[in-house]
Amino acid sequence: MLRKKTNGVARRPQRTSILTEAANASVDRRAFLRGSGLVIGGLSAIAATGGTVTQANAATAAAGKVELKKSVCTHCSVGCTVVAEVQDGVWTGQEPGWDSPFNLGAHCAKGAAVREHAHGERRLKYPMKKENGEWVRISWEQAIDEIGGGMMNIREESGPDSVYWLGSAKHNNEQAYLFRKFAAYWGTNNVDHQARICHSTTVAGVANTWGYGAMTNSYNDIHNSKAIFIIGGNPAEAHPVSLLHLLRAKEQNNAPVIVCDPRFTRTAAHADEYVRFRPGSDVALVWGILYHIFENGWEDKEFIRTRVWGMDQIKEEVAKWTPEEVERVTGAPGSQLKRVARTLANNRPGTVIWCMGGTQHTNGNNNTRAYCILQLALGNMGTSGGGTNIFRGHDNVQGATDLGVLSHTLPGYYGLSAGAWGHWSRVWGEDPEWLAGQFATTTGADGKEKALQNLSGIPVSRWIDGVLEDPENTDQPNKVRAMVLWGHAPNSQTRMVEMKKAMEQLDMLVVIDPFPTVSAVLHDRTDGVYLLPASTQFEARGSVTASNRSIQWREQIIDPLFESKPDHEIIALFAKKFGYHDRMFRNIQLEEDGLTPNPEDTLREINRGMWTVGYTGQSPERIKTHMENQHTFDRTTLQAIGGPADGDYYGLPWPSWGTPEMNHPGTPNLYDMSKPVAEGGLTFRARFGVERDGDNLLAEGVYSVGSEIQDGYPEFTYQMLKDLGWDGDLTEDERRGIARAASLEGFKEVGEAGMSPFPSDYDDRVSSVNWKTDLSGGIQRVAIAHGCAPFGNAKARAVVWTFPDPVPVHREPLYTNRRDLVADYPTYEDRHAYRLPTLYASIQKQNFSKDYPIILTSGRLVEYEGGGDETRSNPWLAELQQDMFIEINPRDANNLGVRDGAQVWVEGPEGGKVKVMAMVTNRVGAGVAFMPFHFGGHYQGEDLRSKYPEGADPYVLGESTNTAQTYGYDSVTQMQETKATLCKIWTA
Repeated sequence: MLRKKTNGVARRPQRTSILTEAANASVDRRAFLRGSGLVIGGLSAIAATGGTVTQANAATAAAGKVELKKSVCTHCSVGCTVVAEVQDGVWTGQEPGWDSPFNLGAHCAKGAAVREHAHGERRLKYPMKKENGEWVRISWEQAIDEIGGGMMNIREESGPDSVYWLGSAKHNNEQAYLFRKFAAYWGTNNVDHQARICHSTTVAGVANTWGYGAMTNSYNDIHNSKAIFIIGGNPAEAHPVSLLHLLRAKEQNNAPVIVCDPRFTRTAAHADEYVRFRPGSDVALVWGILYHIFENGWEDKEFIRTRVWGMDQIKEEVAKWTPEEVERVTGAPGSQLKRVARTLANNRPGTVIWCMGGTQHTNGNNNTRAYCILQLALGNMGTSGGGTNIFRGHDNVQGATDLGVLSHTLPGYYGLSAGAWGHWSRVWGEDPEWLAGQFATTTGADGKEKALQNLSGIPVSRWIDGVLEDPENTDQPNKVRAMVLWGHAPNSQTRMVEMKKAMEQLDMLVVIDPFPTVSAVLHDRTDGVYLLPASTQFEARGSVTASNRSIQWREQIIDPLFESKPDHEIIALFAKKFGYHDRMFRNIQLEEDGLTPNPEDTLREINRGMWTVGYTGQSPERIKTHMENQHTFDRTTLQAIGGPADGDYYGLPWPSWGTPEMNHPGTPNLYDMSKPVAEGGLTFRARFGVERDGDNLLAEGVYSVGSEIQDGYPEFTYQMLKDLGWDGDLTEDERRGIARAASLEGFKEVGEAGMSPFPSDYDDRVSSVNWKTDLSGGIQRVAIAHGCAPFGNAKARAVVWTFPDPVPVHREPLYTNRRDLVADYPTYEDRHAYRLPTLYASIQKQNFSKDYPIILTSGRLVEYEGGGDETRSNPWLAELQQDMFIEINPRDANNLGVRDGAQVWVEGPEGGKVKVMAMVTNRVGAGVAFMPFHFGGHYQGEDLRSKYPEGADPYVLGESTNTAQTYGYDSVTQMQETKATLCKIWTA
């Protein structure tokens, strides 16, 4: 499959010569990295003026002083440090960060090639629009004026929700925050980003189990694991550097590695136990393991008694999953799962790792909760070496999620309630009535008018239906008419046949990205399409959150190349066009141009508002200190040993409670009660009330070290401080802050010794101010001073009564070839969610399995990332993988008459089909086929290269698996189904 080629990679002659030079050169690793800077990037600016890239000579390379600048890799979320070598403003070479506790001097193929991502000649170089079927160069002024004017007309005619603002996991934290704030000022919740289609079911499932929807420990903490259980994840390819940490545990602890996956991946090659199971049967598999744990009494009974609610109901469900039934549903032998259960029970603490193989299902929230319950049953939570280590796929998908680039929440997961909007209005210094006036209203089924400000918007997974669905069936007045794809690859989404149709029905399609993406070529539009060149993250500065919740600071390596602009400057340009620039940035310093918001000061505004998840202690100064002193942090604990950050955990992993002045060190492992809260310890969060059906939901007799409340307790409010007699610890400034949070305009400063009690007539409002809405941080500070977690001390809940399936259950995929299981394990009835009708049973009741007998799943390759536009435009990576392919088991291939390397058609039951190369391999089992999702630029057998703007076509094109992928969405989050649909295959 990985045949080296040097011809025909792209249509332009000089591209082939670059690949030829790179392929034929004999260099070591360091020379390769430096050479990449000299061969490709040193003179790439010439390309902007129509010149040809040539190799720089040694004299030129050595002419200027070499500056070293630190950044963070822009691919997966391990957070690897990149040290850039810059000469005279040109990025000439790179090294991995040897001092980084994350990558320890290592890079994967993608990380080793990021310099080319910034200097890449295939980037968009200037704004363009499609006019009479041709790409025409325009100025930024014309672009902002035309796009902004068109959007304002659409807003006037159809309301603000007719423009969809799709953000990005590629934005840094400051840009993501400003993007969500920008959408709020525009007046829509039709805003989202990639997390919806990669880990939204994780966030929902995990947050509703124990409080926060994020990775609980860290890559480094896996060093302490005694067992490693990986399900639906392939870190060897998707997060290669993370494998260094896994293998360290395997080697030094003799930790068994168990990999559960329908496909024998490169990660599975490292496993002590590989469990092949049928796609879409994760819950049945986990219950099959828990069956043996409960049957043999291997569960941690004391942990469950004190820290878990609802496990008895789980046991009732698990008891149904006998080894025979588990094998019938999953294909995994009962004897093997008993061995896995015994291994996990005998090797504690163990960690559970999952990725999109577990999340992208119609019952993905059930999967993620089942994984959590497995850890709760084993007592592996809140302990070093344990936890749920959820590897995120993009460099800032964790941060962009935290910052609220989502259709159902504001920054910090505050939701969309009046109280949430009130909180952020106070942070922004905004008039809440003006802000509410920016939003439209809709008439509900009951005939009453509802404010769209308080309703979840359309998720990115369903934007297609926002265009195609009859507004009579939706919860918004009109269709989506303008689509802004800002740092997003559309080929990463399913139903591309319908996506093409939706793109062609839009009034306007705007693509803002360093590369044109498939958005430029999928449709047959002749006008109304704009391409705006965004800078890469190496041409901007700001913070980025790794998968383990650590926040790192990127230095700006080079000035924006060509005519590109950083994302926050583009946001400011649109804000100015729409007339709310002054309002949006009233409390944020502007750069010298008087337009662009300052990233450091933007982070300070984030710090002022993000109390829920503790993004409040990470000032830009503290984060920069960590980056400058990476060598002082322990490689396993992540804690600084001496130096200017002494005692801090690297990157101040959230929550870093209180204000920066409190100097909270960050929280390395969530829910670890073995250390004080002030030193990074935590309990489970009390976010579900204090009792349920007469049962206590608070922890019983367990608490963090040093806690003055030696039992469970609810979340902290001012009233709780008062009841405990701790309100006297508040400072005068903190009291004023609490008064502002309670909207006590008439509050007077009275009392003795400078302490001001609140007037009695304000007591009710003051009492409701809690740790999430107190902008002074006083409630958090006082709670922590007394050894308590601000969010309370509760039990994790194994049963989520607010979800469609309170106890996770197996449900067959919508497109299943196991018709014998549909009656026993049916999907949901059709329902309405996120403003749209959603189909379930009406699809599953149709039998497609006769014509489409093979299960189709998808996943990642080590060479490429995401939709692949930037990595397939990188000559170093493009050389490695030049063909889109499908993996087919030899039995299926022989029955179909398919030979290895042959071209085949793959068609899904909704009619989308792709023409790809066959790879005949035992990696997939009989009846299962696999395709990577990084390709684009071909569509149903047609090569679309000629539709790209001149010079901006990726080196490697190919079909997108999502053209053949089908309908299907999670019942809680609308996560798309990509891991368990059906297809048929025949020779081309």
